[in-house]
Amino acid sequence: MRMIPTLLFLGALVAGPATAQARDCPIRDEASGGPVDARVRRIMANLRLPVQVPGERASTLGERMRAYGVPGVSVAVIHRGRIAWARGWGVRDAATCAPVTPDTMFQAASISKVVTAMLALRLVEQGKIALDNDINTALRSWHLPPDAKLAPRGVTLRQLLSHTAGLGVHGFAGYATGAPLPSTVQILEGSSPANSEAVRSTLPAGGQWRYSGGGYVVTQLALSDVSGLSFARLADRDILRPLRMAHSTFSLTSAPTIHSDLAFGHANGQPIAGNYHVYPELGPAGLWTTARDLARLLIDVQASAQGRPGHRLSPAMTATMLTPVRGNWGLGPMLYTDGARRFGHDGVNEGYQSSMVAYADRGDGIAILTNGGQGRRLMDEIVRAVATEYGWSEIAAPAATEQQLSAAALSKRAGRFDGGDLSVTFEARKDGLYAHTGGPAPERLIALPGDRFFTAGMGIVIRFAPDADHFDIIEGGPPIRFERQPTSENTEGPKPG
Repeated sequence: MRMIPTLLFLGALVAGPATAQARDCPIRDEASGGPVDARVRRIMANLRLPVQVPGERASTLGERMRAYGVPGVSVAVIHRGRIAWARGWGVRDAATCAPVTPDTMFQAASISKVVTAMLALRLVEQGKIALDNDINTALRSWHLPPDAKLAPRGVTLRQLLSHTAGLGVHGFAGYATGAPLPSTVQILEGSSPANSEAVRSTLPAGGQWRYSGGGYVVTQLALSDVSGLSFARLADRDILRPLRMAHSTFSLTSAPTIHSDLAFGHANGQPIAGNYHVYPELGPAGLWTTARDLARLLIDVQASAQGRPGHRLSPAMTATMLTPVRGNWGLGPMLYTDGARRFGHDGVNEGYQSSMVAYADRGDGIAILTNGGQGRRLMDEIVRAVATEYGWSEIAAPAATEQQLSAAALSKRAGRFDGGDLSVTFEARKDGLYAHTGGPAPERLIALPGDRFFTAGMGIVIRFAPDADHFDIIEGGPPIRFERQPTSENTEGPKPG
């Protein structure tokens, strides 16, 4: 999972390239994927993009899975504080056509970071690790090399969990099954057989938000060092088993029976070599799970956020976890603070894409896992269908027709905006707002109600602030905030379309 510093390539990351379809598998009885009622059938029959063309019919889930080349998908919906339903569609393995069931396990990819953050904050509450001390005081088997210029006071657990520590290594490629695996220290040092760079300070600690999977490997080692347990065993003991996440693990070798119901990662319609990559970077990317198990995790956080004791974190610590540190990120989850508060995370590993989002102040939410193709785009349409059915307009607004904006409104949104290591410049033309992202041609954005714009090429929905000093990605990718930048380029006036 790597991020490249232009919005163009963010779109490639979250949407994925066009993917060949898997070979035809026989259509199975829908009951093989789990329970189906009238509500689920309505959702299955009403998938749409954010923009609705008058007279255009909705698509079915099967049609969109084929269009996006997604072999299998697992969905769990939370309503009124409980799991309303959980089921799968498609196949976990396009070679054998084995079906996805509610218990089929997928790689959760970066959703792993939420489990890691909860585990870390539990140890903070137990007094085993400090949130705001130099992380080197907790590390025993390795130390982050000091950097007097970028991190004169070291980096803290709070910074690591919120991606503000200034550390490098955005994400990890994983390892082929059967290949030699590096130790955690070898990953952090970037030494053989690790296939990633050493984790080091690259920006001032605490100075800005910059996504770092490397920082979560540092956290992984620190939690193991202070607990005296392997990370996988610690997570199982403190998070997975207490939440009855019976089909979740950070260690396939410790749960051999799980191998009978794994979703394989796919590329070009077929399982990837070895069926999946292995991620010894457990803290940022190593969780295997089901959508139903992720729903159990979300419900536990929701209950604690609503002030109920007796959950994995105290209400006070959950409030800390769900408080923005910088931009739209808390201690682990990504946050949506416009309107009703929501939290969640996305994930991308080789052959897998995942997403989960839930309300903080009420018991509604959704978790989705996919195993290939343009999973991100399919997930967005499923979320919209579910949100429309249940009335969750903050999670995803119903499909709407294109809005026509005045020249003044378009000009107000023109200019250069930066977020993290990404950049985009908007140009106002007579026929709309265009995004320059470094590609061969600018893309015309589709204006939607609520100051939202949809990029059809990337599948991303953004929302501008009322004064247009920033915008946020609100659908189709992580909620990165882009701030307006001073620019000498003249992008203010509408130009010929």
